[in-house]
Amino acid sequence: QVQLVESGGGLVQAGDSLRVSCAASVRTFSRYVMGWVRQTPGKEREFVAVISWTGTNTYYADSVKGRFTISRDNAKNTVTLQMNSLKPEDTAVYYCAADSNVLGVLRQDQDDYDYWGHGTQVTVSS
Repeated sequence: QVQLVESGGGLVQAGDSLRVSCAASVRTFSRYVMGWVRQTPGKEREFVAVISWTGTNTYYADSVKGRFTISRDNAKNTVTLQMNSLKPEDTAVYYCAADSNVLGVLRQDQDDYDYWGHGTQVTVSS
């Protein structure tokens, strides 16, 4: 069982930066591909970013590419999403998710993720 707890959300203005983090309670954190997914009211969850076991490989949604950076610290069991140049359309609940696929493939489909956090609200005002 993996427990994920997000933190760091808040209210910022357009153009500001914000960092959200996720702490995982699992002994084998380095064997999970980790992702961030966001959701706004009335819409389906949207893939944001994903990072490989070692952090060497990452992949981003086009909507955040060049502005967001995902990273991980396997020694601390944490994954972080640094968000720069925030836009009002980035407003959402941001969820941390863990994918236990044995090949370490970076996947975007939320159905591929096995464990989810409860989310942290990010609000960007114009």
